[in-house]
Amino acid sequence: MKKVLALVLCLLMVFAVTASAKEISEVKIGYILKPESNEYWSSMKEGVLKWAEEKGVQVDVQCVDDESNFTGQLEMMENMINMGYDAICAAPLSANNLVSGAVKAAQAGVVVVNVDENIDLEAVIAEGGNMAGHYTTDNIIVGNTGAQFIVDKIGEGQVAIISGTDGNVTSNNRVAGATEIFEATEGVELVAVQNGDWDRMVAMDAATNIMTTYPDLKAFYCANDTMALGVYEAVVNAGKADQVIVVGTDAVQGAKESVRDGQMAATVGQDNIGIGIACGELALQCVLDGWTADPTQEQCVTQYISCFLVTAENAADYL
Repeated sequence: MKKVLALVLCLLMVFAVTASAKEISEVKIGYILKPESNEYWSSMKEGVLKWAEEKGVQVDVQCVDDESNFTGQLEMMENMINMGYDAICAAPLSANNLVSGAVKAAQAGVVVVNVDENIDLEAVIAEGGNMAGHYTTDNIIVGNTGAQFIVDKIGEGQVAIISGTDGNVTSNNRVAGATEIFEATEGVELVAVQNGDWDRMVAMDAATNIMTTYPDLKAFYCANDTMALGVYEAVVNAGKADQVIVVGTDAVQGAKESVRDGQMAATVGQDNIGIGIACGELALQCVLDGWTADPTQEQCVTQYISCFLVTAENAADYL
């Protein structure tokens, strides 16, 4: 009888493994990214889809239409869970707007990998979920890098920061990193930090107002390149292209061309495509390995992918 039971248990275990095992071509991964109007995300999407084709995995990339559409982004995630996706790689609009989605995914057995912007891990674990991992750039260092370039260029004087949206972790960290350098540098005065909402026109208006208030301003650090390009336009419109330098973030194509052409002074780049692909590789491996979320263990390890500085001297190397 014991031999029969052992055989039955063995067969059940084999069946369970066979039933749960997937071929790479059967795995379906959903990506939820920020607006495609931002080249950082559109190029990540293209890179991820190319990787998926080469890898032979099913990938669906969806981009939210607006930086403020928190509910719409959560609905995207919930739809992917309901449609039986094996894994979801998500770049949230804020630290909190996808927390409930990440919890639902974990409870449904869907692997979640956090792309770039932080999903509040503590909140996810507190509600009984977990995530498989997180790939990003250390945005404090990104802000440090942009600000250090500025102080090296200007020596002393007034500077300003154009941030993203309120509550955005990426923006907050970049601003914190830049502020740290500015405040630690004797002779440099940080006179304004104003939201640009990741929008070119909003940032242009913000920069115009700051230059009106502080006519001796020498530099802007911008939390992304979409805003930086708008800020540079405001600087030109104010007739201050020879007085005010503009440093952006993300090293999107338009910004790299601007730096090459002697317009923007620099941009701090991130390997956005590398981040997107690393998340997909982790998601795929977790699905194949049968990874399950365990809220009792802090499984979500953050892996940092280095940033780089694009200047007039090296811009051609990045184009």
